[in-house]
Amino acid sequence: MAENNSSKKLHIVMFPWFAIGHMTPFLHLSNKLAEKGHKISFLLPNKAKLQLEHINLHPNLITFYILAVPQVDGIPPGTETASEIPIFLTTHLVTAMDKMQGQVKELLQKLKPSIVLFDVAHWIPQLASEIGFKTVNYNVVSAASLAIALVPSRKPDQDRTITESELEKPPPGYPSSTVLLRKHEAHSFSFLFLEFGKGITLFDRVTTAMKKSDAISIRTCREIEGPLCDYIAKDYEKPVLLTGPVLPESTSEKLEEKWENWLNGFNPGTVVFCAFGSQIVLEKKQFQELVSGLELTGLPFLIALKPPFGSETVEEALPEGFENRVRGRGIVHGGWVQQLAILKHPSVGCFVNHCGFGSMWESLMSDCQIVLVPHLADQILNTRLLAEELKVAVEIEREANSNAWFSKESLCRAIKSVMDSDSEVGNVIKKNHAKWKEILAGPSFLGDYVDKFIEELHQL
Repeated sequence: MAENNSSKKLHIVMFPWFAIGHMTPFLHLSNKLAEKGHKISFLLPNKAKLQLEHINLHPNLITFYILAVPQVDGIPPGTETASEIPIFLTTHLVTAMDKMQGQVKELLQKLKPSIVLFDVAHWIPQLASEIGFKTVNYNVVSAASLAIALVPSRKPDQDRTITESELEKPPPGYPSSTVLLRKHEAHSFSFLFLEFGKGITLFDRVTTAMKKSDAISIRTCREIEGPLCDYIAKDYEKPVLLTGPVLPESTSEKLEEKWENWLNGFNPGTVVFCAFGSQIVLEKKQFQELVSGLELTGLPFLIALKPPFGSETVEEALPEGFENRVRGRGIVHGGWVQQLAILKHPSVGCFVNHCGFGSMWESLMSDCQIVLVPHLADQILNTRLLAEELKVAVEIEREANSNAWFSKESLCRAIKSVMDSDSEVGNVIKKNHAKWKEILAGPSFLGDYVDKFIEELHQL
């Protein structure tokens, strides 16, 4: 009976939050499921489809369904994805998503899926009870982020406000772990208790989605976050299904010629690559400290960042005389770059990043030394996971209880600590990193997780 059941092909609907950092891992998982013959219906706005359709590896089984994003007050007309607006305006975009409930319901009634995977649309389980399908709340953030901040034990009384001093401590029953917040970092999680969409906080939205779904799923693996996953399962009294990292297919994507030619001009393992993802926009002072920190290292570098607040271009925000001082060895680029292809170039030896969950996995699968400069709350915990628990990265030093993000000197020190050939820290990190890369790149490691995930979906 189990064999017959496991051979049956599922029809799965994917409905991720309209941020590229959420939609992309949902599509990577879709590719893995379609590879096994399962049918996927993927709901997303048109602008996102245009950005993502090139990584749909199974268009015969993965069908994109375009959703019309309604206009709401607070964001520019035509906004469809989170990367088009500053982070503080995303509350209005999620309001627009909530207004699409009728549109999504009508589509699901036509599609008649077996299972819907979703994240922030906390009303999907209600539609499930009306239409008749199973729901899985799929989280593309680390188990650490959920376990420390988004469990029922964190706020047993829904009507009570959580204080920052409470956030400084892990929730009741949290496992023994070095993945903890430091005292001055608790404020970075206070946004969870602010409105995210009309009339609901982000905390209530996420915990409701997880409580009401048939199962919780996390894009992680037991080898790295097992005790944290067990804690989430216990606190929610619900099965937690792990998909593994769900990394994209090994790409033979050719690096753009201008970057290929520039990187070819440097010795192997000498270039520092710095990128902070699609949503991070720095204040001008932070931006200038960052580029100055790279300059101080004396190493060749490539920085890919959005222009800072108040600047139209990265060039106009650079410190005076910077371009002349680094000409020939340093580039600051204000547009999108092929991050995976750059990390694979033999000249790149260090990856400075914000430790978003996608970049975290890409860091681990690269051969580069890793320097982490977390900006948002979940990135702080991802950083602890890599720097403290796995010891495969260096976290930048900041002054405790200081509003300063970091200094150019602290960034330079962090990079030099992993890039200097005689650095003890760098050698330890390199050894640990190689061990974890070997585990993750094992011949059946990722495939086994996907196979088990499919079995668990059948069991639902």
